[in-house]
Amino acid sequence: MAKKAKKRKYSKGAAKKVKRAMKKKKAGTLRSGRSGKKVKSRKQAIAIGLSEARKKGAKVPKKKKS
Repeated sequence: MAKKAKKRKYSKGAAKKVKRAMKKKKAGTLRSGRSGKKVKSRKQAIAIGLSEARKKGAKVPKKKKS
């Protein structure tokens, strides 16, 4: 029985945006939206990267509704 090919959830472009956001966070230059506060959280850095990817039209799953 052949294995089914697994589809990507996130595109390569989305991965690049997240990688860029993480590098900026580590350098201490990543800032959040309106307030412009420095981002300290790893999760927040990932969220910013995915948000930028969404704006560019990269393949990213929809935001989870709370």
